[in-house]
Amino acid sequence: MSDIDSVLLTDLYELTMLEAWFAEGANETASFEFFVRALPSSRNFLMAAGLDQVLQYLESLHFSAADLAMLDATGRFSTAFLASLEDLHFTGAVEAMPEGTVFFKDEPILRVTAPMREAQLVESRVMNLLHYQTLVASKAARIVLAAPGKQLVDFGLRRAHGAEAGLLSARASYLAGFTGTATQLAGSLWGIPTFGTMAHSYVQAHHSEVEAFEHFARSQPHNATLLIDTYDTEAAAGKVVELGRRLARDGISIRGVRLDSGDLAAHAEQVRAILDEGGMRDTTIFASGNLDEYRLRDLVECGAPIDGFGVGTRMNTSADAPYLDCAYKLVEYAGEPRRKRSEGKATLPGRKQIFRCREAAGRIEEDCLALAHETHEGAPLLGTVMRDGQRCAQPPLDAIRAHAARELASLPARLRVLNEAQPFRARLSGPLEALVARMDRAA
Repeated sequence: MSDIDSVLLTDLYELTMLEAWFAEGANETASFEFFVRALPSSRNFLMAAGLDQVLQYLESLHFSAADLAMLDATGRFSTAFLASLEDLHFTGAVEAMPEGTVFFKDEPILRVTAPMREAQLVESRVMNLLHYQTLVASKAARIVLAAPGKQLVDFGLRRAHGAEAGLLSARASYLAGFTGTATQLAGSLWGIPTFGTMAHSYVQAHHSEVEAFEHFARSQPHNATLLIDTYDTEAAAGKVVELGRRLARDGISIRGVRLDSGDLAAHAEQVRAILDEGGMRDTTIFASGNLDEYRLRDLVECGAPIDGFGVGTRMNTSADAPYLDCAYKLVEYAGEPRRKRSEGKATLPGRKQIFRCREAAGRIEEDCLALAHETHEGAPLLGTVMRDGQRCAQPPLDAIRAHAARELASLPARLRVLNEAQPFRARLSGPLEALVARMDRAA
């Protein structure tokens, strides 16, 4: 087992609270909900992601002998408490939005219901997994909206904030509508299409660009995309045309060329003209280099003849909005609703459901945030995904990706823009508002 799989990948206070509850003999059923308090200023919607990894984590939750030995070595915990952890595993239920669903502030995308010790222990890791993939999927979805119909490839591993982030960003971006990833392990784990070209070092290590291009094309006769901006971009495009004629005699075609620096629109215009005049109209142009939705929007709007984009750092760090103000809060304990009233951080009590109404054309019209036992017009967004600690059948990644595409298509036009629109907020049901008022009067 790797360290990242250990149950000790959590905050200390989860464990100290567990010992306190153990000493009290308190372990009634608790419900916690994960939600985002406020959307970043540049976001009109978010996209739920990370559920699959959460369910894997919950299903495998346990304390190994090594975990217990490490806790014992801290000197913080009693022998009786540590013994109580030997058989602890997750036995509860989870309700959640399907991955790929768009959502808004205050709407819970996941609820954990379990004995308190189990439901509290998992807080930190559940938040960690949901937050990151939701953050990246939401950023990637904006890129998809900015460049409709374009090939989009995740290029983010090398500057990701750690190995797990590099892998999960490949999954989250593909879920949100990217074409594939450059990260091979993500392709092997989840069946995500993988793409790769070459680095400048490959060109530099040869005596000439033509030599580098030819060797690479002959070694990759069915998938050769050549990086042409190491020295002089337009001159290299001319060399590609000459090489293409020679390789054609051996049945080898150059699939594409890649631009990675400079004025991408201007270079693409000139390279496209050179390729077309040389009879290489089917050779695509692929661009990369510090791209995000804003640069892609500008390139698309100016008509730059670029067929696809590699998007990395600014996507998988969500550079313009690098975190979400999210929370995992207790909403019910021992059958009673619970409400936090802290200034600026008040929570809505009780187990909840979101009912989504759509216009005739399928566009999102209204969300109603209600108590879980209520019935309303519209489709409920939270469904059961785990019972008694065992996950229910989940859709494959490609089905999640198709759902995400439908969700993006259902956004009203005003929420599809990259600039901030008028906020969309779920209305609260009458019974939920009444519960809030009643609890506040009783406080």
